[in-house]
Amino acid sequence: MVNNINQLLVQARVAYDAAEWSLLIQCLQELILETDSKDIEEVKCQESLLELALSALEIGDFQQRWEIAKMLTRLGNITIPPLVAILEDDTTEDELRWYAVRILGELKQTEVIPVLMELIQSSDNEELRGMAAIALGQLGKTAILALTELLANDDTKLLATQTLCYIRNQETIVPLLSVAEDSQIAVRAAAIEALSSFHDSRITQVLLNSLEDTSATVRQEAVRGLGFRPELRDRLDLVTCLQAKLYDTKIDVACAAVVSLSRMGCDTAASHLYQVLVTYDTPLKIQIEAIRGLTWIGSISGLEYLQKALNTLVSQTLWQQIVVVIGRVQHQFLNQKATEILLEMLYQNHPASEISNIKSAIALSLGQLGRDEAIETLISLSGDTDNQVRLHAIAALKNLAPEIAHHQN
Repeated sequence: MVNNINQLLVQARVAYDAAEWSLLIQCLQELILETDSKDIEEVKCQESLLELALSALEIGDFQQRWEIAKMLTRLGNITIPPLVAILEDDTTEDELRWYAVRILGELKQTEVIPVLMELIQSSDNEELRGMAAIALGQLGKTAILALTELLANDDTKLLATQTLCYIRNQETIVPLLSVAEDSQIAVRAAAIEALSSFHDSRITQVLLNSLEDTSATVRQEAVRGLGFRPELRDRLDLVTCLQAKLYDTKIDVACAAVVSLSRMGCDTAASHLYQVLVTYDTPLKIQIEAIRGLTWIGSISGLEYLQKALNTLVSQTLWQQIVVVIGRVQHQFLNQKATEILLEMLYQNHPASEISNIKSAIALSLGQLGRDEAIETLISLSGDTDNQVRLHAIAALKNLAPEIAHHQN
């Protein structure tokens, strides 16, 4: 393999001397395929290879540069000085500098931290600054101190916060807490989102405080974060805190509150979801989320509230949504209750059972729940006057009793 590498290097040099850039890039691309990082490190003419690769990086198009970047990354730390030189030259085109930053990030060497920080602070190119932030993030723990320093500057605070969020290390908690109440909404939102992934006592009160933030985005992140802390439900009365957000002025916050309440897994949370579901002026989007939440909560009371809602609501859209989500119940101990609710709709001639789309949905949901007590009802539905209902009933029977379904065709 080494001989082949040397031959390719000779060809690359000839192409370089003749200014045959496409051929040069082709030779270097073949080198990528022919070698792994260990082989390249053993090649004695590393400097020549570096020179050729940098030349190709300078003249290549975007895709060619992408391939050459792989070569430069494999060459390791010897690429750092020339790449830093590219970054420090303000006359260099931005795309080439972007690639230099990207490669430096892949190398994950702490010596590049100062130059990346300088770029973030001095450049007016957002894409370049963003890539520098990503490169710092790839350095992980070693970059936390440098990023913390950038939090002091309003111009770099958001980028630094977003990069700290990317690192997701316990050591980022303190710097992220320092900007959790920042004047910039985007900074607060990013900090709250990242802090929510840590189970740390210092964070809980910050999340609770953020429930009342003036920004809906921040409130939404706080609601989501508290939803992942059901172990704190009773001690912090989280159900009450989250219940208030069901009536937030922003729908996205209210929907997030539905999901977080469903994760609390208790009857009180189910009661609150039922109340918002049947309140006459609740927006449809929140009602649909509440229906889903009553099944996600994973309790008998959740299903009982859905059954009660079937007899309280008059919306065909919501009736159908309830039927559909009941059919998706996965907890085995809820399976029987879910089946009973659907069968009762048919036995008691619920108004929804006279609507073909909903009757079809009932048939499909009974098939998904897979209980034998639904077979007789599905056989009856397979003879329905509506073709759609018949087809869905037969499809459901195929799950429960394939032989019977065959005779119904």
